[in-house]
Amino acid sequence: MKSKIFLQLIIFCFACFSESALAAGKITSSEAETWANQKGRQLLDTFSEPDVETKYAKLDEMFLNDVDLDYIGKFVVGKYWRQMTPEQRERYIPLFKRYSLSLYKNFPLSFDFNINFKVAGVKLEKNYADVTVDISLDGRQQPGQPAKKILVGFRIHKVDGKLKIIDLKLAESSLILSYRGRFYEMLRNSDDEIEWFLEDLELITSSAEQQNQMTLEEQNL
Repeated sequence: MKSKIFLQLIIFCFACFSESALAAGKITSSEAETWANQKGRQLLDTFSEPDVETKYAKLDEMFLNDVDLDYIGKFVVGKYWRQMTPEQRERYIPLFKRYSLSLYKNFPLSFDFNINFKVAGVKLEKNYADVTVDISLDGRQQPGQPAKKILVGFRIHKVDGKLKIIDLKLAESSLILSYRGRFYEMLRNSDDEIEWFLEDLELITSSAEQQNQMTLEEQNL
């Protein structure tokens, strides 16, 4: 159950290491906590948007602005990134972004309960910060029982002065490691052929986009 709620809440946020560390910057505890509070409020406001098309547009914008998809895209293909030609890399990164945007729309993003959050802690490392957020789901508990709580971890780093998410964690589960496992399996099934992998990823992404568009049209009827 926790896994399902986790995906419903933050899979779009959330999910490769940069070739150069020069763009990374130091993060302070106060700016990490301020960032988490601002983005959390923005996310909850977006969830409450009644128009589905407007909601998805706002979520897409948050996803592209606040998640380092270039970073994550490189990480999830790992060693295969080095095997890609420049032309394949240019095709892959935009495709990965489309794939990521299509993925979160498979999950319901309207809730019949109240979502509250509180920043529980910030742990600073050399090139990133881990922010722990306590999320409470008020309305999913039995009468007389306290609200259900989920502890979620965000790993963020700074690129060109802007904080961006590079991973999400629930318990010991890492979203980008889960992505990497999925992509490595796809590459193995493609006999490690990058072109076949890109073709398969394009098919999967296009199919998801078409399904999302059909669902959106049905909701607008």
